[in-house]
Amino acid sequence: MELDSLLALIRSVLAQPTAPFHEDAVRGEILMQLAQCPHVRVSRDLFGNVIAHYQRGNAAPRYAFAAHMDHPGFVGEEFLGGVPEEYRVKKPPTRDFGAFAMWDLPACEVQDGRIYSRACDDLIHCATILALFHELEKTQAEASVLGLFSRAEEVGFVGAIHLAKSGEVAHEVTIVSLECSSERSPGAGKMGDGVIIRVGDKTSIFSDADTRALTTLAAENKIPHQRCLMSGGTCEATAYQLYGYRTAALCVALGNYHNCGPDTTIAPEFVSVEDVQGMVRLLVAASTMPAAADPVVALREKLEKGLEKYRRYA
Repeated sequence: MELDSLLALIRSVLAQPTAPFHEDAVRGEILMQLAQCPHVRVSRDLFGNVIAHYQRGNAAPRYAFAAHMDHPGFVGEEFLGGVPEEYRVKKPPTRDFGAFAMWDLPACEVQDGRIYSRACDDLIHCATILALFHELEKTQAEASVLGLFSRAEEVGFVGAIHLAKSGEVAHEVTIVSLECSSERSPGAGKMGDGVIIRVGDKTSIFSDADTRALTTLAAENKIPHQRCLMSGGTCEATAYQLYGYRTAALCVALGNYHNCGPDTTIAPEFVSVEDVQGMVRLLVAASTMPAAADPVVALREKLEKGLEKYRRYA
């Protein structure tokens, strides 16, 4: 997708206010964008999560790319989401949206190759999934792929658990969680160095075969990427995995995670434009490329050649 089109799509999503259990504006924008894609079938589960399915041709989907529609915010008198008390006690300015409030920060600004927003996490990846569908439509790609947009991730994966328990997504599909990783966290990856292929989080290790396949795709398509283990925190891939799904995870590095800036100030989150572009490219490649040869088989064959070479020493 051309950069101008991608940024326009990102702005349209980041412009929407959101908080746990109050994702209506984001969901409305997602549904409006998906309505422009004639090969996407859209449904909602009973909890209000959105399931989108692009289908052109007869292939069955291999991947479901998942992102959440909420961000930490004030709901009534309660703050929902992970922002430490030392940031909130200073009572930074907020903006009221009726039933909820967000920090009074810009919705979206692009400066020096970075996107700044009150809610990059995880609206950036709601936008990248939409960019994937728009690109598949534009190129008339023969593909089958799902996009999952969940609610209330910030308070314990509530939407993802509802979706997993509903059985709306077949267990033959690998669910790939798309996240923003705090650049401050050990092993989270470096901003500007490309898409982070996350092998696991603090709680779980994800599908080895799918992690290898995504890494191989990124390398073959010359998409800058990093391979990292998230040493602190848990992501939606673990939630889906707990309910029997095969999972993987992709991320972009995030600055000012959950708006926690320097010196306990509230500040916009930010991500690299190039990292986001790389994410879209990888999603397109994963959706359209034929299933790659199993890299485990190739590695095993390579090692077995060594067995033959040194058999005389055994």
